[in-house]
Amino acid sequence: MNEDSIWSWETAWDVLPQLLRGLVVTIEATVVGMVIASILGLFIALAMRTPTRWVRGPLRLVVDFIRMTPLLVQLVFAWLLLVDIPPLVIGFSVLGVHYATYMSEVYRAGIEAVPKGQWEAAIALNLPRARTWRAVVLPQAIRNTLPGLGNYAVSMFKETPFLFAITVVEMYQAAQQYGALNFSYIEPLTLVGLLFLLVSYPTSLLVRKMETRLA
Repeated sequence: MNEDSIWSWETAWDVLPQLLRGLVVTIEATVVGMVIASILGLFIALAMRTPTRWVRGPLRLVVDFIRMTPLLVQLVFAWLLLVDIPPLVIGFSVLGVHYATYMSEVYRAGIEAVPKGQWEAAIALNLPRARTWRAVVLPQAIRNTLPGLGNYAVSMFKETPFLFAITVVEMYQAAQQYGALNFSYIEPLTLVGLLFLLVSYPTSLLVRKMETRLA
């Protein structure tokens, strides 16, 4: 490479396979973390509606604590505490729990957006409470929350570089390792940004389309 050149295509092609392997790890962490966040967030939203204060009170404290502490700190703390668990498992678990606290608010808003007449109709038909939730409320609430959940999926994907702090070799960590070995950071870090854009931008367009369709 010419010393006056800023960009080397040879270096870019050389690092690309490592970045693609890192991309697989990044997507894996995002997908599994999103599944955890979606399920746990729904349970949190339902639990927060219980009239029992000894359930809502402690749960609210836990949720607020998770929201008010940085994701990076949570990752490192869990990694130091759970030394026998693979870092990737810790990574997507912490991502899932962290985002579940935010998704619970999306679910709450979706539940509250269900028209009051739907509840009254279920009562008039003498439907059991469990069936009312399962057949009437949740299908409408979850449909309305899909755009919000999609936005959080994109946010989670963009925050996976924090996994480097617990030794998970995702895209950013792969770029850093290559740069440290070859004293070249421009190409790998630029490609990391482009790969994030190539994956997250179409997802953002899909979420926007869902918002328009469900409006």
